[in-house]
Amino acid sequence: MDVRRLELLRELAERGSVAAVAKATHRTPSAVSQQLKILEREAGTPLTERRGRGLALTGSGRVLAQTATDVAVALERAQAVWDDFVVAPQGEVSVAIFPTAGQMLLPGLLRTVAETPGLVVHATDHDPATLQFADLTGDFDVVVAHSPDGARSWRGRGLTTVPLLREPLDIALPADHRLAGRAWLSLADLEGETWIGVPAGYPYDWVYREIERLTGTAPRIAQRFSDTRITEALVGAGLGIAVLPRFTSKGARDDMVVIPVEGIRAVRHLSVLMRPDRAERPSVRRVVDALRAEASRVAALHGAV
Repeated sequence: MDVRRLELLRELAERGSVAAVAKATHRTPSAVSQQLKILEREAGTPLTERRGRGLALTGSGRVLAQTATDVAVALERAQAVWDDFVVAPQGEVSVAIFPTAGQMLLPGLLRTVAETPGLVVHATDHDPATLQFADLTGDFDVVVAHSPDGARSWRGRGLTTVPLLREPLDIALPADHRLAGRAWLSLADLEGETWIGVPAGYPYDWVYREIERLTGTAPRIAQRFSDTRITEALVGAGLGIAVLPRFTSKGARDDMVVIPVEGIRAVRHLSVLMRPDRAERPSVRRVVDALRAEASRVAALHGAV
């Protein structure tokens, strides 16, 4: 069976439609369908079936798609062994990173990469809902994601996951708030407050649901934003309080303070997500190593190790 056709089957398993595969691989849908039909003849068994107006994998198709992943990993591993022998890590690596992680990690990462001749990183910022981070691995070599429970959030997606950092989530208050001088806060202290939240399903939206579970009262969320800088501005203006990540929010504004909260497990875990074949590339491994080193430096700077 042709390796390139196997890769198309794998893409169909991960992306869910021929149209999505065609867009991602710069082909027409008819060309994708034709290649899949040839692969079926090579395999000697139906790999796809009509479902509604689209195509879905049969049981045989799902098994072969997993085999395609194994083949891709083996090919990348073989290439990595050869590249390690003849050349230093080089080439272009695409990185998707959410904004606050970009603030913390990108300056150091890009300085480190600049010291490796021939290695180039192209980074862009994305901040989707927790489960959607895994979808970005189809289009980026390295995805920096965050979640309340680390690798467990993306279990079953067939991805390589590398832990980077554990960051506390604190309560952000206006600097002149009645609680601003406290060393720590309890959930009872926050009763009746107006909150500036994040969109439903976004990382650390779960904290608000956990507050409701523990107190029996849903937090009164007046506004929701994915951009923490907007949230910080509203908190500083006295329009509410918020849950914010400690490392990038502490000291960010003169009109806002962040204080730890007790009685709830308020942390987020930063991780790297990758397709397993891409994780074998020397250039990708070099970028991930640099991210891990930078994450360790940030943690030490904030006394988190």
